This record gives sequence, structure tokens and C-alpha cells, in this order.
Amino acid sequence: MGTNQDTLLFRFASKSLKYFLLVLFGIAIAYVLSSGLGILQIIPILLYFLQQILLPLGIILLCLITTAVILESLR
Repeated sequence: MGTNQDTLLFRFASKSLKYFLLVLFGIAIAYVLSSGLGILQIIPILLYFLQQILLPLGIILLCLITTAVILESLR
């Protein structure tokens, strides 16, 4: 057994999940800082970004992870 036996799809899904969660963490930090510092004009922009861009990307990422898990279990 080699040390790197994950498929390319599984590695891509895990890296995509990592960066997706990092973006969500960054948005959470921006939201907290803007609320704390009183810069409330950025909050609608963050909410629009979450609803219009990150929600569809999250759904696609969830389907990608599900597909990778199913293919790994069949292998």
C-alpha cells in the first residue's frame, strides 16, 4: 500500500472544501469586524455574496464530496 492512494477527485474535493471553509471563515471575520467597528455598509454586500455566490458553490461542493465518497467506497 502506498501512502497516497486517494483518487484525484477525492483530493480535489478535499482541497475545495478547505478553501471554501476558509472563505466562510474570512467572511465571518469581516462580518464581526464590520459590526464591531460600526461599518454597517459592508453587511448587505457580504449577505449578497453569501446568497448569490457561496450558496450555489456550497451545493456543488456538497454534490462533489458525495460523489467522491461514493466512488471511494466502491473502489
